[in-house]
Amino acid sequence: MRRITWAAAILLVFSLVLSACGTKDAESVVKELDKTVSSMESYRGSGTMTLNTGTQPLQYAVEVSYQKPNFYRIKLTNTEKDITQIVLRNDDGVFVLTPRLNKVFRFQSDWPQNQGQVYLYQTLVQSILLDNSRQFAVEDNSYVFDVMANYNNGSLARQKIWLNKSDFKPVHVEVSDTNASVMVDVKFDTFEFGPKFESSAFETEANMKSAPSNGGTGDQATTVQPEDNGEGSEEATTPSDNSSNAGTKAGGEVNNGSEKDPAAGKADNANAKDESDETIAHPDEAGAILQVMLPTYMPTGVSEKDSVDIVFGGNAGLMTRYTGTYDYSLIQTQPKDQAASYSEGEMYDLGFTIGQMSTGEEQHTLTWLYEGNQFRLTSSTLSESDMIKIAQSVQADTSK
Repeated sequence: MRRITWAAAILLVFSLVLSACGTKDAESVVKELDKTVSSMESYRGSGTMTLNTGTQPLQYAVEVSYQKPNFYRIKLTNTEKDITQIVLRNDDGVFVLTPRLNKVFRFQSDWPQNQGQVYLYQTLVQSILLDNSRQFAVEDNSYVFDVMANYNNGSLARQKIWLNKSDFKPVHVEVSDTNASVMVDVKFDTFEFGPKFESSAFETEANMKSAPSNGGTGDQATTVQPEDNGEGSEEATTPSDNSSNAGTKAGGEVNNGSEKDPAAGKADNANAKDESDETIAHPDEAGAILQVMLPTYMPTGVSEKDSVDIVFGGNAGLMTRYTGTYDYSLIQTQPKDQAASYSEGEMYDLGFTIGQMSTGEEQHTLTWLYEGNQFRLTSSTLSESDMIKIAQSVQADTSK
């Protein structure tokens, strides 16, 4: 009986030793990850990204391609509205494309070297390599890292990254805020290392032709640039000399810092409607209709001051001003054709698109393009984190 007991004990110890030999620790996985990303020539992946930054979750189909040394292609499709934007980096610069609207925005930037995106493999691996306090676990067929979130959005604090144990391909990513609430969730359906791309895969013109625009496949793409930075060199003017025209709306109540209640302020102001249902027609010179999109998020102690029809950069639009703890303005326009040129500024990931942060002597301006509209958020008092939250809530509000 004693021999049987000893034999069972020896067998158990031997099994544990074999099991331990087949399990990698965090240090060995990190070393192999470093080798993988250093020797990587190309990759291609696809999946689903869910943003929980607005009043309702928003879902996007994501396709990402990379070719060494610095060619990137990111395709983001709003699955509900079937609207696609493509972010390209090639030898000519960084571009944000909206094929359906035949628009191309061109930037001067070293993106994504100066910052990353949650769906880029290099970004995920670098966040693991750089965090010496990383947490490591093994779950089923995945290695799981819990690390600091190294993004330009200060509200994003940590992220969990699931990598396939056999080849280190990304499986799942969760990015959380300081309250441990998941703000961004990415699930990869496919991912492959070493694919071969056509020479046109990262070309701007080829990507514009890959999806028909509203004007038909034969239309020539329009290349535009975000307006100048927040130094105040570009003046916003009202269509008439009277700035207090009928397009001006009174402000609402002071906000408590959370998502704006669509019903708030109706009793005080008959013009204040649920912003998700509100469509105010602003015909521009070409007869197009501007569908107003307003943010659902305002920082604590801020209220809407007024909203007025303007002409900005030669384009008809709407300027909404906010006041209180912070003062800022949001301008929405539909840009017309402009000559192609670069625009200085730092690229910012808004989740649903890429924005550009420009810094003047006193003001910061965040500019982005969404559904054919150009938005320009300007303030001398807002933090970059709040500016990103406001921008994301404008996008979220339009999708309800």
